[in-house]
Amino acid sequence: DGYIKAVGPADVIRNQFSGATFERKIDCTGKCVLPGLVDAHTHPVWAGDRVHEFAMKLAGASYMEIHQAGGGIHFTVEHTRKATEEELFNTFKHRLERMRRAGSTLVECKSGYGLNLETELKMLRVIERAKQSMDIGISSTYCGAHSVPKGKTATEAADDIINNHLPKLKELKLSGEMHVNNIDVFCEKGVFDLDSTRRILQAGKDIGLQINFHGDELHPMKSAELGAELGAQAISHLEEVSDEGIAAIARAKCAAVLLPTTAYMLRLKQPQARKMLNEGVIVALGSDFNPNAYCFSMPMVMHLACVNMKMSMNEALAAATINAAYALGKSDTHGSIEIGKQGDLVIINSSRWEHLIYQFGGHQTLIDYVIVKGEVVYKNERCGI
Repeated sequence: DGYIKAVGPADVIRNQFSGATFERKIDCTGKCVLPGLVDAHTHPVWAGDRVHEFAMKLAGASYMEIHQAGGGIHFTVEHTRKATEEELFNTFKHRLERMRRAGSTLVECKSGYGLNLETELKMLRVIERAKQSMDIGISSTYCGAHSVPKGKTATEAADDIINNHLPKLKELKLSGEMHVNNIDVFCEKGVFDLDSTRRILQAGKDIGLQINFHGDELHPMKSAELGAELGAQAISHLEEVSDEGIAAIARAKCAAVLLPTTAYMLRLKQPQARKMLNEGVIVALGSDFNPNAYCFSMPMVMHLACVNMKMSMNEALAAATINAAYALGKSDTHGSIEIGKQGDLVIINSSRWEHLIYQFGGHQTLIDYVIVKGEVVYKNERCGI
């Protein structure tokens, strides 16, 4: 049934299952078996890449400068609105396959490049379709408050989301057409202020969505304090979090989803992973895959977390498995190799698991098998001896 039946030393397992027959056995001699990786924060459904903006960033343009010049999120929104559902699904499927080959077996996937009800629903339908048809776990997030649409104020955008978008999501959930897991808001200076963020998140919580939002990225906004107050499952970014915010999310058992790729590519201050870990915060990792941070690989994210955020390899592995599963409200079924949990596994062609982090960008020939729900979903033909 795709769930783990036994864990233990080889001889004990062999005795326990001496009478059983298996359709497939994988010889893992000299290899490592790890839990499938969990990517706790991605934006994988969109059209209109922003490769041209990378040169602007390298020349010193800030995220907000590009945003105000009509680039950034709004550039992608324009292209995503024009794209058909089929076009979006095909590119999304291709991206998920790349994530899976890099060892991700559960991925959080956000909408947020529509900013109007029609396009947000188009994106969420694409995510729902992948949930039903692909061998990879998906936690879907409604992120209609990713940016303030042109011609609206933050308050007007919040009113539209609360009065129109969320009732529609509730209706689709009740009819069984769509099941969205989380609600997200970009709480940031010049985007959604604390008051609008609170209103949207509370309205989402009221229809049964988990709170999992962007906060304290470019400016200190007291997002962490707000998340703790509202009972958020997770908050992402937190580059500019206050000391009070760190203490609040530690007490509230709210996960901090740290995104080392974003801080690296935007040359931002690195999130204070060490301080958070020392204060007992549940630290998770995500790739933040999007047109602004084009990275599919959780092994590379773990490497950056160790080098740039001073996490140990053990901490990074926990953050990319059990803690990332916790950030999505799924740590009871995913994120570790335990009896009764879903059989999501990664087998690497090395006798030491640390190679998954140590080899920067080496996962293409290191990951031998990826297994989801007990089924081999990827066998790497390039894995040598």
